[in-house]
Amino acid sequence: MIPALLLGRKGSKGFPGKNTHKILGHPLAWYPMQAAIKADKVGRVFLSTDDKELINIAKQIDVEIITRPDYLCSDSALGEDAYVHGYEQIKIITESDIQIMVLLFCNAATITYDTINNGIQLLIDNPEIDSAVTVSRYNMWSPLRARKQNDEGFLEPFVPFETFGNPKTLNCDRDSQGDVFFADMGCSIVRTRCLESIDNGLLPQKWMGQKIAPLFQEAGCDVDYEWQVPGVEWWLKKHGGY
Repeated sequence: MIPALLLGRKGSKGFPGKNTHKILGHPLAWYPMQAAIKADKVGRVFLSTDDKELINIAKQIDVEIITRPDYLCSDSALGEDAYVHGYEQIKIITESDIQIMVLLFCNAATITYDTINNGIQLLIDNPEIDSAVTVSRYNMWSPLRARKQNDEGFLEPFVPFETFGNPKTLNCDRDSQGDVFFADMGCSIVRTRCLESIDNGLLPQKWMGQKIAPLFQEAGCDVDYEWQVPGVEWWLKKHGGY
């Protein structure tokens, strides 16, 4: 049995109520829930949360609830720890030997059931892979372009230019360093060994393990700010198929 686990807590500071914000007539969290439910390779769908509104949404579509403890509901709590807690609870609830899990976020609607099914099959067919995760190409956000403010208040490279080679050969073209892929948080399909040995995983999302296969998407994102909503609406109209 392959379960899916969604994370969603209340108390967002950047976009209060983001998980239940209505997009195209449905709460944001409804979309990843539906994708998991419709994925025929997923056996059961769980939600780890402290949010009563999310619980009500989940119960309407037969998503099972895991009560998220207070220590995993603070601003400083890490998603990786909530995933590990949820995995441990699902093992108890299902009394199953779980080898693969689908990990989702309630604020990440840019995911389809086909992508979930394809990612699961990729892990089944390739035992050496730790995880398969959705990624989107964002060349305009290459680390070559990143800046930070120094002690004098001026901008300087976030990453030393020498990291990318000879600075004299670099230029401002967004594609000059090749394609830049970001994990867009649409979904992470992981072997449970990655959750059992969470500290062995690569930063910044250690639940993905070391050998991470890409599931390519277009313009995927998890919503942290209200200005992202129009982009998600566009994505759902083009790719959602709900």
